[in-house]
Amino acid sequence: MFPFKASLNASTLFPFKLDVTEQVRIAAEAGYEGIELWVKDIEAYLQNGGTATELRACLERAGIVFANAIAFFKWADRDEAVREEGFAQAEREMRMLAEIGCVAVAAPPFGDVADVPPADMARHYARLSALGREIGIDVYLEFWGRARALFRLDQAIEVAEASGEAGAKLLLDPFHMYTGGSSLDDLKRLAGSRIGIYHVNDYPAEPPRETITDADRVFPGEGVAPTADLARLLYDAGYRGFLSLELFIADFGGLTATEVAAKGLADLKAAYRVEA
Repeated sequence: MFPFKASLNASTLFPFKLDVTEQVRIAAEAGYEGIELWVKDIEAYLQNGGTATELRACLERAGIVFANAIAFFKWADRDEAVREEGFAQAEREMRMLAEIGCVAVAAPPFGDVADVPPADMARHYARLSALGREIGIDVYLEFWGRARALFRLDQAIEVAEASGEAGAKLLLDPFHMYTGGSSLDDLKRLAGSRIGIYHVNDYPAEPPRETITDADRVFPGEGVAPTADLARLLYDAGYRGFLSLELFIADFGGLTATEVAAKGLADLKAAYRVEA
């Protein structure tokens, strides 16, 4: 059975250069229940004459949940002035996202986070989470395998716990677990209620972990990720939320956007099946 909900991260469709309404249409036609849109694409849509009201109506007509937004603000930067600019950006973007009907935003370790102590990062995350709560947006703490800090799942768990935010949720991604050296045992520490969203992807054995890039990600089931183990751990944790297909493939070999989305959904559901 497939016990989760399926979402499409718009990054998967980047080679087709679609605007956000087209991304929503493709996701709906393929059968996804949710979508992750990128703030840069939303801003481009608004600058070209679209409105937040129209985009919200587009999502509602399509029956698609705006499950999470991909944003990049420097909320944990080691430089206080840069960090304050990051918080100002975060407030602007979260207010825009709330108007569209988005329920959450990703908070990765973007910026210069080298040598930022976990206690400081926890304090900054608590502030960001409180801001999101005031606006009506959940803030999902994300770790990046290549970041200078917050590059493993256990570190993200530590920051979330130290923040004092009882509702703190993490954004998980098997590619970042792989590149940062996270352990599957750490995933066993998480209750499903502490997982905000889970990015779905796979990766080949080559290039090696030290040099593999986002562009090398492949469709779920086509690589060497321990997908069956990950699916079981998510299920046993009680997670029943969105699995969101996030690829950065530059050339799909002649497939259309609709065909890519449909293949991604089929592969996602096949790779993350679990036995009850």
